[in-house]
Amino acid sequence: MKENSRKILHIITPFIVCLICAGIFIVAMIKPYDKMKVYLNLAFMDDLKITPDGGTSGLVIRENEIKDDFSGETNETGEIIRPQFGELYALIKSDRFEVDVPVYWGSDSQLFERGACQSTGSVPPGEDGNTVISAHEDTFFSELSNLAVGDIVKINTNYGQFTYTVRELIEFQKDNNKYVNPSEDTRLTLYTCKKDVLGSPDGRIGVICDLTEKKFYTGEVQ
Repeated sequence: MKENSRKILHIITPFIVCLICAGIFIVAMIKPYDKMKVYLNLAFMDDLKITPDGGTSGLVIRENEIKDDFSGETNETGEIIRPQFGELYALIKSDRFEVDVPVYWGSDSQLFERGACQSTGSVPPGEDGNTVISAHEDTFFSELSNLAVGDIVKINTNYGQFTYTVRELIEFQKDNNKYVNPSEDTRLTLYTCKKDVLGSPDGRIGVICDLTEKKFYTGEVQ
């Protein structure tokens, strides 16, 4: 009886070891796979920009070049240029992000394929109130969860550069408008879907940032 038990143990031991190794390998590959998936999605979405007219939906998408190396004079006050719906008008930059995030004015499925989207019910950067920007968690805001309190986020537009400091990490449900409603204080709210392996999530995660520096361009942006 004991001899049979040993034989069975010798037979199944290699299979158990293989299963354990396979499990360790799968867990180890989750992060690289997620990273590769993000870059593949970004590359695919970048190809979509070849057709800026938005196809047959009636949406006109304007792909502007956003200057992030302005070297002229700046001022703490200046003119805010409100974008048109579907217009690429800003870049989000942070040391926590591996790529700069393009920002479009308005929320539309085609715009979400190209970058982050700002709610038209919120204020442009530099204006008093709540600037609300969102993006897909598996592409342009895949690294949003890397932000921590005290981190710096910059938004570059063609009328100025605006620097924000992360004040608070937030988590809420999609039907909770607490963080996306207009605010009396001047803030930047960035959010995305909370990852959920079971399907489309109702949870949202993000950050609230305080505006700490305004640089309006006083000369023409070349």
